[in-house]
Amino acid sequence: MSSPRARRTFLRMSGGTAVAAALPVAATTTLLPGAAYAAAAAAGAAADEFDALRAKWCEILLGSGIDASAEPFKAKLATLGTTATGYRSTMAPADGWLWPALPFSHGNNLSTNYAQLLTMAQAYVQPGTGLTGDASLAADVVAGLEHLHTQVYNPSKPLFGNSWHFTIGIPLALTDICALLYDHLSQEQIAKYSAAISHFIPPSDIPKYATGANLTDQCRALAVRGIVVRDAELLTQARDFLSPLFPLVTTGDGLYADGSFVQHLWVPYTGSYGAVMISGLSRLLALLGGTSWAITDPGVRNIFEGIDRAFAPVIHNGVVLDSVNGRSISRKGIDGYQGRGHSVMNSILLIGQGASAEENARWRAMVKGWLQRDAAHPFTDNPGLDVVTLARLKELYEDESVKASPEPVEHRLFASMDRAVHRRKGWAASLSLYSSRIQPYECLNSEHLHGWHTGSGMLQWYADGGRNDQYAEAFWPTVDPYRLPGTTVTRKTLADGVGGGWGSGRSDKAWVGGTTDGEFAAIGQDLKGVDSTLTAKKSWFFLDDSVVCLGAEITAADGVAAETIVDNRKLSAEETLTVDGRRQPGEQGWTRTFDDARWAHIEGHGGYVFPGGAKVSALREERTGAWTDINTGQPDTPYTHRYLTLWADHGTDPADTTYSYVLLPRARAWETAARAGHRNWLRILANTGDQQGIHVEELRLTAVNFWTPGRLGNLTVGAPASVLVREHRDGTATICVSDPTQLGTSLELLWDRPVRKVLTKPGTVTDATTGHALRLTLDMTGAAGASQKITVRLGAGT
Repeated sequence: MSSPRARRTFLRMSGGTAVAAALPVAATTTLLPGAAYAAAAAAGAAADEFDALRAKWCEILLGSGIDASAEPFKAKLATLGTTATGYRSTMAPADGWLWPALPFSHGNNLSTNYAQLLTMAQAYVQPGTGLTGDASLAADVVAGLEHLHTQVYNPSKPLFGNSWHFTIGIPLALTDICALLYDHLSQEQIAKYSAAISHFIPPSDIPKYATGANLTDQCRALAVRGIVVRDAELLTQARDFLSPLFPLVTTGDGLYADGSFVQHLWVPYTGSYGAVMISGLSRLLALLGGTSWAITDPGVRNIFEGIDRAFAPVIHNGVVLDSVNGRSISRKGIDGYQGRGHSVMNSILLIGQGASAEENARWRAMVKGWLQRDAAHPFTDNPGLDVVTLARLKELYEDESVKASPEPVEHRLFASMDRAVHRRKGWAASLSLYSSRIQPYECLNSEHLHGWHTGSGMLQWYADGGRNDQYAEAFWPTVDPYRLPGTTVTRKTLADGVGGGWGSGRSDKAWVGGTTDGEFAAIGQDLKGVDSTLTAKKSWFFLDDSVVCLGAEITAADGVAAETIVDNRKLSAEETLTVDGRRQPGEQGWTRTFDDARWAHIEGHGGYVFPGGAKVSALREERTGAWTDINTGQPDTPYTHRYLTLWADHGTDPADTTYSYVLLPRARAWETAARAGHRNWLRILANTGDQQGIHVEELRLTAVNFWTPGRLGNLTVGAPASVLVREHRDGTATICVSDPTQLGTSLELLWDRPVRKVLTKPGTVTDATTGHALRLTLDMTGAAGASQKITVRLGAGT
């Protein structure tokens, strides 16, 4: 093993120009060392491309040019040192463990062992940690690597437990340690660690078995391994193996044309596996750019376009919406939003450096807007944020040349993953569904044990400002999992994880999806309950300031009550419920049923209107839970929150019951009352098992979900369809139609309205007849549930 260098080369600024200067380790307390690696590689007479790449990777990991004596970096680096000191003091190598609290017999501990050694290595290299340049710390890390190699991670050992730890978690941490402590390891040590990785995941196996985020992570580990063992072929493989990530997919894992991102074949995962994928890609693009192994596959353009199409729409004011986070919502470590949102922002900024100038500028403005508006979770308060990401976000936040962009007003339908996002000024709503194509939820490794109903029409809405924390701060371990907002369920007791295993739980119902013009939408779900006899037809009509929610044909025979959860809000002690102008009690444990409620309002949140009156129940309660209740690998610390739940009780074993209500996010009490009293604002055209539809005169909008072929008003369809029609004041109209079943090959639509001319139409329209009515024939083969948008000139004649 080579001895540590007594002096290192760091970057300092002189007249605005970076120059290399040899400084003793003890003096390196004000600059992060990433630039030191870059400077050393550039200035060293013996430097070659592998040295330069290793230097570049260390800079990507550690950052550069940041004052380590200034906050918030000073505290962050001190915390890194404290954490590393704790790991070092409790390290006690013995047969069966490196840390007694992390025995090797539990396979899931293995990658944690390497992760803790990586933290120690970072504390050694980073300035301001109190351990910077401590040669004995570096020696302890190397000793730990040797112990792990001998005990569990070498070519003579078997893989056990979750293979992720052996094929992804350990290789990522181990190769990073080799890069950071390169001068403290012999080539023989690096070579044997590399051989161990090849034993558990041979390079040739990577493209055979890995997809999406897992493929990105394995290519990242392979690239860094190629750098430290100075193997050009490994680098070439790492670059080339990435190519399957770039094409858009139509089934299985990957990025879809409509912006959906699926992992594990049937699970929406934009905010989890998708975030990991773009994190790895952003780093590899930065690492390999400008080198002999630069990524030149033209398909990478799909990743750039995916920032706008897939990732930005599922982030609201810095919050990655829960509907696309899969089982990761059951992990305390990224409770709510910080870990996911800030990571995605960092990746977008990194990817922007390799995109066009216009894209980079637009993304920087977008990310700055998120940072400014995330009042509930300022990035500077995120304890899990590494120094590099913190520095990148801080630089943008303080860059006065970048003007923050506002949240867009739009609707995004992700038909390929049964998700929809509605964004309005001051709020956003996210709808989670499932079907024959998408699982209701995923429960693997005993994570997300109570996610049963998260795909049963869960409608979450996020308000701006300080109310951005509604689904954070231990929401998931404390909320009643049988009463998630928007869902229709029975009170049947379910076993942990039922319906959430690999590939399990998908229903036999294909009619799930809808249509949108990009601003408003009609969405529906032919629902089959998870491990239940319940069936229902559910529709949501997303409007300018509200969401109209309809349910019909609700039937069950579970021997227990069936309910539709109007909402379930986490609230403060001061926030109260008002029903029809009467303020309700604020004490916990209070419950009441209102036989003919017209409207309700939750102070500080929003309002609910019940057209024609409805029987509605309310419960105000305190609920206590721990993360381990929903994820066995999480802490057992109890949390308590107050909840206000509103629901419609359909009775025990209902047969063909219905519901209707209107959600008014952020509305005040008087606004809710006024909307309830405006009898002509909304017409419910139908709420049956054949059709569900509405008309809103002020918006000149008609929207219908046709569960079967048929006619409603002046609309007729020859196959199941979702239709949205808007007439505009300039004498034009927009007709949007889709096949949510994604099974049809053709669709005929008749609109009994005089139409003079078709102005625009997609290629799916094979025939269009105008005159006293508009007749359209569409070829829906391969449309994948996407909305087909046609614009026309109204009026008779040609």
